[in-house]
Amino acid sequence: MKDRRQFLKTAGTLLAGTPLVGRATLFEGEPVPETKIIKPPALKPGDTVAISSPAGAVWDSGNVEKFTGIIESLGFKVKHGQTLKEKTGYFAGNDELRAKELNTFFADAEVKAIFSQKGGWGCARLLEKLDYETIRKNPKVIMGFSDITSLLVAIYSKTGLVTFHGPVGNSGWNDFSVDYIKRVLMKKEAVTYAYPDKDEDKPYLLNPGKAKGTLIGGNLAVLAGIMGSKYLPDWKNKILFLEEVEEEPYSVDRMLTQLRLAGVLKNISGFVFGKCAKCLAEEPFKAFTLKEVLEQHIKPLKIPAFYGAMIGHIENKYTIPVGVKAEIDADKFEIKLLEAAVS
Repeated sequence: MKDRRQFLKTAGTLLAGTPLVGRATLFEGEPVPETKIIKPPALKPGDTVAISSPAGAVWDSGNVEKFTGIIESLGFKVKHGQTLKEKTGYFAGNDELRAKELNTFFADAEVKAIFSQKGGWGCARLLEKLDYETIRKNPKVIMGFSDITSLLVAIYSKTGLVTFHGPVGNSGWNDFSVDYIKRVLMKKEAVTYAYPDKDEDKPYLLNPGKAKGTLIGGNLAVLAGIMGSKYLPDWKNKILFLEEVEEEPYSVDRMLTQLRLAGVLKNISGFVFGKCAKCLAEEPFKAFTLKEVLEQHIKPLKIPAFYGAMIGHIENKYTIPVGVKAEIDADKFEIKLLEAAVS
C-alpha cells in the first residue's frame, strides 16, 4: 500500500493556561483563529463506528468485509459509507461525495467514530469542502494514516479536535496495533509508547535528551504537500512525528528541506521519525543513506530526536493522538502522553 501526498506552513503563539491551537500566520489572508482543544468521547462496546474511504477507491470488497469483522470483534456496530463502493478514477467517488460523507458522519449522532478503509491520495482535495463548524460541535474519533494525514492535521488545526494517526482497514490489525487502539481510544490511558524489544530493526538516536510539546505529524509527503495552506497549526513547541514509504533518501531530503525553509523545523521542540518502509536509494553508491539525511537536517536543531518509532506503513503500529501534550525521551526511544487523548 502506498498512501499519501499533499500540503503545509506555519507561525503563531501557544497561549498559557487552557490548551489552544495556535494562531497560524498564512502567506496571505487572515490568521487562523485560536481554538480550544476538544477531546472526543472515549469509545465503548456498542458504539457505532463508520467506515469511510475519503481518498482512494476500494477495489477489493473483501477487504471491507474483513475490516468490518475486525471492528465488530471489538464490540462495535458498523455503518458503511457509500465511498466503499464508489469509483471515480483512482478516488472513492468524486470530491463532493467524499467530503459530504465525512460531514454527514460527523453530524450523525449515532456515529461515535470514523475509521478509514484505506489511504491512497485525495484527502487534501476535501479540505475546503469540510464543515468545520459541524465537526467542532460534534466531536468524535477520526483515525487513519498516510494520506489521511491531511484530514487529521486540518481538522485539529481548524477545530481543536484531537485526531488519531492509526491503522486503516487495509493495514495491520494485529494484537500489537489493536492493543494501542484499545488503550488510547477506549481505556483513556496516557500511554507510554515504549519500543518493543522483539523488533529487530532498532531505533537510531539523532539527538539525546527529553522534550515536551504537543504531538502533531503524519506522512511527510502529505504534510509537505499542504505547505503554505491555511490548514496547519503554529509549530511552536510541537513534537513533530513523521513517517514515509517508498521514497528514496533524496526525496526525503527534499521534503525535509521544504519544512526547514517554511520555518517548521526551527520551531519544534522534539522530533520523531517513524519507519520509512522501502526507502532505499536506487543507486546507493551515488546517494546518502536515510540516516545521513536525517542527521543533516535534525542534528543541527539540537533538539531531542530519534528515528525508528513504530509509526508508518508497517504491521505493528502505534495509535498516536494529534493534538495532546506529550514528552519524548530520545535516549529511551519513548513517547509518553502527558494526558488522555479522549474524554
